[in-house]
Amino acid sequence: MSEVAQTPPTHNKLGTLFLIPTHLTTASAENTQQVMPAQVISTAIRLTHYIAENAKTARAFLKAIGVTRPLAEISIVELDKHTKQPQQSGYASLLAPLLAGIDVGLVSEAGAPAVADPGALVVAAAHRAGIAVKPLVGPSSLLLALMASGLNGQSFVFHGYLPQEKADRAQRIMNMERESKRQQQTQMFIETPYRNQALLADLLSTLSPTTQLCIATDLTGAMESVRTKSVADWRSSNTSLHKLPTIFLLLA
Repeated sequence: MSEVAQTPPTHNKLGTLFLIPTHLTTASAENTQQVMPAQVISTAIRLTHYIAENAKTARAFLKAIGVTRPLAEISIVELDKHTKQPQQSGYASLLAPLLAGIDVGLVSEAGAPAVADPGALVVAAAHRAGIAVKPLVGPSSLLLALMASGLNGQSFVFHGYLPQEKADRAQRIMNMERESKRQQQTQMFIETPYRNQALLADLLSTLSPTTQLCIATDLTGAMESVRTKSVADWRSSNTSLHKLPTIFLLLA
């Protein structure tokens, strides 16, 4: 009796979700190509599908790295804090190209995606769907600021944005300073650029004079500045943050 050949079951090959860092400062071909690793540029150029916080910003990044394909031919689906997440399936429409075997790039507004931005939810959904996630090396404002601060890089925490209400913000600052002193832990946080000056004023009026404060501004940009001084020294200086993106770090 002859054997009947069995056809092995077929499995659809899934795409890979590439986490693509972008420039931290205003897009320009010269600046972007200076700070972006070659692997990031070559990967980003070949991709035809993207998930981005803002399509306009993503197109500016692609143009700056030298994409020759017409931008109209590149699919960019927007994801921001207002995007709804279904309870179980989670971003099914965003994952559709990946499930069909197409590689997709995830980009943030600036710097490393999925760190302090809504892209983390897409990455979590990709893991649940069994999709491979490939992080690429590139600019991260948080790590650059920590590296250059001279503060404790062995133990640190990132708080994101502090409360906008003045009393609540002052309380959060006191809590961070207390925790920093207790654990000798660097505390990191950010603010919307046009509120930087108000946050700095609250830091200087709330923190102990001996607490070390680092202000890292416009990292990788033309106005880059990283300075670490005691709060007492900051109080005696006239500091303008120029409404530029800034990372604040403190160590009590």
